[in-house]
Amino acid sequence: MTRRHGYALLSAIVALILGMSAAIYMGVAADDGSGGPSAVREGNTPRNQAAPVSTGTWVGAWSASPAGAEPGTETEGLAGRSVRNVVHTWVGGTSARITLSNLYGQAPLTITHASLAVAAGDGTAAAVTRTMRRLTFNGGNTTVVVPPGGQAMSDAVRITVPADADVLVTTYSPTPSGPVTYHPHARQISYLARGDRTEDVTGTAYTEQVAYWRYLTALDVLSKDSDGTVVALGDSLTDGISSTEGANLRWTDVLSQRLRTAVESGQDLPRYSVVNQGISGNRVLDGGLGRPADNPSGLDRFRRDVLSRTNVKVVVIDLGVNDILRNPELADPERILDGLRTLVDQAHARGLKVIGATLMPFQGHRGYTAEREAVRQRINAEIRDGKVFDAVADFDKALRDPYNPRRFRAEYDSGDHLHPSDLGYEQMANSIDLKTLKGAAPAEL
Repeated sequence: MTRRHGYALLSAIVALILGMSAAIYMGVAADDGSGGPSAVREGNTPRNQAAPVSTGTWVGAWSASPAGAEPGTETEGLAGRSVRNVVHTWVGGTSARITLSNLYGQAPLTITHASLAVAAGDGTAAAVTRTMRRLTFNGGNTTVVVPPGGQAMSDAVRITVPADADVLVTTYSPTPSGPVTYHPHARQISYLARGDRTEDVTGTAYTEQVAYWRYLTALDVLSKDSDGTVVALGDSLTDGISSTEGANLRWTDVLSQRLRTAVESGQDLPRYSVVNQGISGNRVLDGGLGRPADNPSGLDRFRRDVLSRTNVKVVVIDLGVNDILRNPELADPERILDGLRTLVDQAHARGLKVIGATLMPFQGHRGYTAEREAVRQRINAEIRDGKVFDAVADFDKALRDPYNPRRFRAEYDSGDHLHPSDLGYEQMANSIDLKTLKGAAPAEL
């Protein structure tokens, strides 16, 4: 072969490679993750949209703490059924990923099919057809095996997740896995279907409803509107017990809306998402029974539920009431305060700012005594004096009756004298000075 012929052949090969690269690039660029016709055509089986993600910041859009093993699932788990969790996100993004937990499982959890889609509306298992995405794990596998006590994060998938929208996350497992890891008291209806209905967009097969979240513990999005995540650690007062089901009226929801609205109006505030790590009945010091413990203490779960959340910047802690009410003896306020300070120290070691809430009143509740009230007042005095947290959210002052500060104002009381009404949760969120979300942990001297 002459040198000239060699150059010609090399030029042809280069041209072929460039042409193929351009075709691949155009095919990828044509799908921007918006769910348009180039991505998923109505009536067709959705294909996997996993691909290199675009620019933005990964933040938590939603989360829930695994709280225990679901009763009645000890043997079979949910084998042969599709679990469709409904979650609400206050921040949007152009890509998404999920985390699944088998914390309380006693056998491997095998998920052979998983999907993510935007819900077609409120209170429905139906999806917006063109948003249905098949999820993969570990670089493209449609099946993932989550060991007992473990968790798994999906690959990123391109999808436009709107702010203030319900998202459907569906998983299917064909084999028994033992106890189902769940979060009760979700204040949100999710769904169950027989067989593999993972990519069913109609929702008609999802005839069983339940107020739990199963397996799913986090939804992250790649956002151009948020730079970090605020994590709220708390008990039933953060979990949203007594708030209207399906209405997203927990104080964390209201705080998310307030912050987003303020940023959009041009206020000089951090662009953060807010995620909820409340567990009803949670305490600072003590967890439940079992290994792993049901309802683990704030100290035991802080690394998992706060420090391991995506791009966390600020922590809001509202814990301590159950340490007072659920202790058969009179709780020691100094032990509770030491526990809270330990959480703060762990957050500071990661450079995180910590806002702490005062403990709200509970006179009228069956657990109320004058001695327990004195413990609450002692803890609140230390918090207000700045001896525990970097900043204070004075939930107590915001909700107490000015004529009897040992109990809720009537309009803020759900009726049990411990949990707020919807209006009370709104008042909690409104009492947080958004400017306290700015800045980082104080420097150690």
